[in-house]
Amino acid sequence: MSRPEAIATQVIDDARVRVTRFDFVPNAETGWHTHGFDYVITAVTDCDMLLEHPDGTQSEMHVPAGTAYRRMEGVEHNVINNGRADMQFVEVELK
Repeated sequence: MSRPEAIATQVIDDARVRVTRFDFVPNAETGWHTHGFDYVITAVTDCDMLLEHPDGTQSEMHVPAGTAYRRMEGVEHNVINNGRADMQFVEVELK
């Protein structure tokens, strides 16, 4: 079964940062990707994420609206909206 694709809207892309807003309907996914930069995610809505990892494992993550987390360059995964409501976050990549 295929999932709908999350909508990525680039807000800023300059020499220092790339800022992208991601909008997910329930069950939408980013698709597999590898992060080329360190990055920070800020949840606009409550985000109930299912993360698929390259080794075949999955993990669930709840990120409350208004909170943030960061990860290092090289993370590879597929992010899925695992909730019943639309989900939105902003990703800031540090170039």
